[in-house]
Amino acid sequence: MSGRQISIHKIKRLAEIHNCKGPLPISHFANELRVSRSTVRRYFGRIKKSGYSCAELAKLRPKKIRAILKHEPTQENSLKPHIALMKVFEKTNERLFDGGATLKTSWIQYRNRNPNGYGYSQFVANFRAWQRTQGVELGRCTLWHIHIKKEDMAELLKWRHSNNRTNWAMAVAVLDSNKGTGLTSLCSKIEKSPRLVRRWLKSYKKTGLEGLRRREKKRLNPEKVLEMETKLDRIIGVLHESPHLHGINRASWSLETLARAYERQYGDSIGRSTISEYVRAEGYAFRKARRVLTSPDPNYREKLQKIKEILSNLRADEKFFSVDEFGPFSVKMRGGRMLTRKGETRVVPQREKSRGRLILTGALELSTNQITHFYSEKKNTEEMIKLLETLLRQYSNQYCL
Repeated sequence: MSGRQISIHKIKRLAEIHNCKGPLPISHFANELRVSRSTVRRYFGRIKKSGYSCAELAKLRPKKIRAILKHEPTQENSLKPHIALMKVFEKTNERLFDGGATLKTSWIQYRNRNPNGYGYSQFVANFRAWQRTQGVELGRCTLWHIHIKKEDMAELLKWRHSNNRTNWAMAVAVLDSNKGTGLTSLCSKIEKSPRLVRRWLKSYKKTGLEGLRRREKKRLNPEKVLEMETKLDRIIGVLHESPHLHGINRASWSLETLARAYERQYGDSIGRSTISEYVRAEGYAFRKARRVLTSPDPNYREKLQKIKEILSNLRADEKFFSVDEFGPFSVKMRGGRMLTRKGETRVVPQREKSRGRLILTGALELSTNQITHFYSEKKNTEEMIKLLETLLRQYSNQYCL
């Protein structure tokens, strides 16, 4: 294969750059001429074979350069590596189907016999092309190809669509290996280690689904088990005590304070992540207290049920309101989030003189969740009448309020 041809002017420029700047990295010439590095290497080789130096070639006219470099490798010579490669494909294919080799090991043996042969990517590409021309099933020549029994297929498909993550991973590993997927692709897809996937495939090859159903339990040293149980009892014991008993000024425990109290009491260092694993294994979790509305009214539930019934039977031209007042509250600068320039810090005084006080009177329409409100300085009957008049004007098109 002759490769890409470049113009005579670029060849002359290549010789000129080499003559002026001396030997430079191949990438420099490739970037300068906007060609690949392999093309630069090929033309340097042709210049060397011509018997001319780059300095001599740079002084010649384009026609003379063309005459000197007109010789191209013949197709017969360029096909020699390809012909040698075809001879080993049939044998390689048989070994792959038998499970005695992989494409990688076959390529290594090929390169040992043919040092100037194809690289791995070209070897694989040519092998796949040969498989297509020979009608060989693609992908079925992996080392971990699995043959699935007919009676196992239904169970594996059931696992494949189950919510059990482990069953899903084992089913995907077996089903995809049957299709010819490689071990690396399998591990990436199911996010498991190659060692675990290999163990699953070996188990299925030996004993079928029964081998996958048997889960190997990790064997622990009895002394290690006793140490873990003792550590768990100690952690739970500290957790059930008040932080004040351990000199910690808190109302509740945190992972950091638990670790600190454990180390102080038992003289054994323990990390927060270890504390978290032990505590969660016992069913404990850090949860935020939920604030709920409470009412001292003994008839609260009956009234709430009545409100729900009204809302459920409310027509489109009817509105139902919840009316309340908030305040009086002082008008002061408050803290909170604000868009500020980088480097600036917004400051809120701890003690601040009030700029006045206001009362908020509002009504929330419960079916549409829309609020109508206004500010005033008093809290009396006149303000309520004002709110009702505002609602009558705003919802004048409604049948009932």
